[in-house]
Amino acid sequence: MLEVCLLGTGGMMPLPYRWLTSLMVRYNGKSILIDCGEGTQIAMKEKGWSPKPIDVICFTHFHADHISGLPGMLLTMGNAERTEPLTVIGPKGLTRTVNALRVIAPELPFDIRCIEFEENEQTLCFDGLRIEAFRVNHNVLCYGYTIEIDRAGRFDATRAKKQGIPLKLWNPLQKGQTMEFEGKIYTPDMVLGPARRGLKLTYTTDTRPTKSIVENAAGSDLFICEGMYGEPDKEKKAVEYKHMTFKEAGRLAKEAEVKELWLTHYSPSLTRPEEFMDSVRNIFPNAWPGKDGKRDSTYRKKGADTGCNFTVSRYECKKRRIR
Repeated sequence: MLEVCLLGTGGMMPLPYRWLTSLMVRYNGKSILIDCGEGTQIAMKEKGWSPKPIDVICFTHFHADHISGLPGMLLTMGNAERTEPLTVIGPKGLTRTVNALRVIAPELPFDIRCIEFEENEQTLCFDGLRIEAFRVNHNVLCYGYTIEIDRAGRFDATRAKKQGIPLKLWNPLQKGQTMEFEGKIYTPDMVLGPARRGLKLTYTTDTRPTKSIVENAAGSDLFICEGMYGEPDKEKKAVEYKHMTFKEAGRLAKEAEVKELWLTHYSPSLTRPEEFMDSVRNIFPNAWPGKDGKRDSTYRKKGADTGCNFTVSRYECKKRRIR
């Protein structure tokens, strides 16, 4: 199961009803945070999650609304007696930026490992999932992220019985382990069917529409994309400041043939993004305005063809469980 939560959906500055854009992803006990602006740890606290177990923090770029919450987050991790190393990934200049922010968070009981991107596209593997970073088009160096999880084929008990594979080996073989028993080697391909369709999430913010987004988001189960401006008269402003409109996000989702679109990173002036969703759904019907905590409405919707659920509820971020 892949659990996805928008901790915040605002751009530029936190508001009383909207935290700055940040995403938390959890899978098999691993936690990944994308961006950490001012107030991110408060949003996490409202969700009931702890920052202590975060394994990886990914930064899209180094504007303050995406990274200024890092010192406080690191100190909170340290106060929770974390000792495991933390991996931080992001554009070139990451190490310098993190070290500068650590001037006010100098003493930590854990090490920080910084990985800077050297290419326009780069792939990193972390315990059963892949993080693919790809460059987008903002007024500073900026990257989007795709997180992919491969799924092995289904276990075939009939094949296992026909080959006389001992019952006690079935479980480790199903988990992908190669086993040796009584001088014979047993491999997962002996009992697993064809690989199943995996899970794919793409997240991008602070950018103009680019070919790299379409290519990397292609076929994603969930595409989370910035929608800085919903108003039709803000198109020139989006071009000037290298952001996107709701319609442009909808066109990207359609071209990439994703399953579902969530919008995020709203301008502070955009107080009711749902009022502009019709223009997006005319282009891409399965589009939703991302929401963060302190919303009173709760609703559930079945995923189109993945059997997924997502929920928006009070004190919860927009959340989706992908099984």
